[in-house]
Amino acid sequence: MVKKQKDAEEPQKKVTAKPERKAKPKVSAARAKADGNGSGAKKPLASSSAPRRKALNMKVPSFCLGDWSYVDVQEYLKTSDTILIPHASLEQHGPHLPLYCDSITSTEVAKRAGEQAGILYTPTFWLGYSPQHMRAPGFGAGTITLRADTLMNVLYDIGRSLIHHGFNRLIFVNGHGSNIKVVDPVLRTLRNETGAMIVFYKPYAERYIGMLKDVLEGPVEETPGWHAGELETSQVLAHNSKLVRMDRAKTDKAHAPKWLGPAWAKNDGMPDAEFQGYQYFNFPFDHEEFTDSGVMGVPQRGTAQKGNIALDRFSAHLIDAVHELEKVKVNVHNRDWTAGKAWTP
Repeated sequence: MVKKQKDAEEPQKKVTAKPERKAKPKVSAARAKADGNGSGAKKPLASSSAPRRKALNMKVPSFCLGDWSYVDVQEYLKTSDTILIPHASLEQHGPHLPLYCDSITSTEVAKRAGEQAGILYTPTFWLGYSPQHMRAPGFGAGTITLRADTLMNVLYDIGRSLIHHGFNRLIFVNGHGSNIKVVDPVLRTLRNETGAMIVFYKPYAERYIGMLKDVLEGPVEETPGWHAGELETSQVLAHNSKLVRMDRAKTDKAHAPKWLGPAWAKNDGMPDAEFQGYQYFNFPFDHEEFTDSGVMGVPQRGTAQKGNIALDRFSAHLIDAVHELEKVKVNVHNRDWTAGKAWTP
């Protein structure tokens, strides 16, 4: 934003004065097309400080792996060994948001970063670990969950396949908090077996608001970054406002499950509850036990503008991180996928 204002104030300044600064915020044609998703935004609201990547010179329809042939992959690997893997879930998000909500977050962050900076990203892996959202048989919540061992085997196969082809730096862009509960063993296995750099990026704000303190209006007690609340509603509005049914939106807060009794309290979606004012106890809660509607927060505070700001900040942050991570020396010592065909717990 500051750069644009400065350029406007100095129209006579020669373009050749600072060619690098001119190139950094350049948005690829693929990114411009990618932004035609209902948000109306054509330029990112947050800019990376990383230098322009050579991959942006490639003549490709997008930076999604699924849109490429192997010839394009081979060309990309001449300039970068990094790939983003958007991953989340398909689960209920209250009465007003689509089940695809978490996957929208991971997709948008990976896509915006990839198209803006020329970083290859895979199609979204939209299945996650969500047993707490299943609800009663026949209830119709729509959630599809994987068992922990199934999820880890799929992640393992994705990772080993990409390493087999020449990628040394795998960055999982995760949009679903509960995936964290089960992925550590397979992330460690991928790293230990191959030597590849394995990264798990969490672009959301739950107990940690992080870079969105000036964006989210809801106070901490409203849990603005939690399930189907202010942030997630904003991000889906930015992605496609037609998917949000604000006429159904409910304001709701987390509470301790009734079966625990009055001695316990619960304030957010973490798998714990307070006893005597301390959070030392974890439970395998089901989501409907601590939120009646599936919502935690005030979705009515959500706007597409907030969503675009959040998604672009996360994306710019990711681009900067990729630039730094590519400075780290990586030595892959086991690339052949056939050397380990199945991950076992």
